[in-house]
Amino acid sequence: MVRPLFLLAPGAGAPSTSAWMRRWAAHLARLGEVVPLDYPYRLAGRKSPDRLPVLVTAHRAALAAARAGHGGPVVLAGKSMGGRIGCHVALEEEVAAIVCLGYPLRGARGDLRSEVLLALRTPVLFVQGTADALCPLDALERVRGELRAASALHVVEGGNHSLEVGKRALAARGETQDDVEARALAAIEVFLDAHVRSGPRGRARRGPSGA
Repeated sequence: MVRPLFLLAPGAGAPSTSAWMRRWAAHLARLGEVVPLDYPYRLAGRKSPDRLPVLVTAHRAALAAARAGHGGPVVLAGKSMGGRIGCHVALEEEVAAIVCLGYPLRGARGDLRSEVLLALRTPVLFVQGTADALCPLDALERVRGELRAASALHVVEGGNHSLEVGKRALAARGETQDDVEARALAAIEVFLDAHVRSGPRGRARRGPSGA
């Protein structure tokens, strides 16, 4: 069976070479081939993200380059903004699935940015922390209830926007951050088994897949 290709996009504040991105690239490499990308503003040394059309165009170009010579399914994975832009790309490009690692459901002004999610037809997995102010889980669940695409949710108990749990909480649970991320990776693998490897396009179970 051909392993999937993950096109891994960063969040707004860090490049693909950040420690977080390198760590998650290594995680996903256990499940498939991983190709990271950077957006034009980051390549130019700027801190402020480009406008949405520029981000989408760059993401689509990276997708075309990454899938050249790869015969397997393509999964768009992304941290925060990278996941949101991946959702926009999936409206224009045929991909097998989307994995959003900390989806920024709320904008800087607190507005709910759900339009692109409601337009999706591609299966999407949200990996979300309970302490992520940019994506309150109750708001996400309401949006998921309106989606036409299949969706799944993996909850990281105590996780922030980067899916990281505080040291005290980890110590109280007798866990490490590696344990937290291993469970998240296992949830991604289950999602791929359901929607990429076996190919069903039906609606996923509505409840969380675990902490």
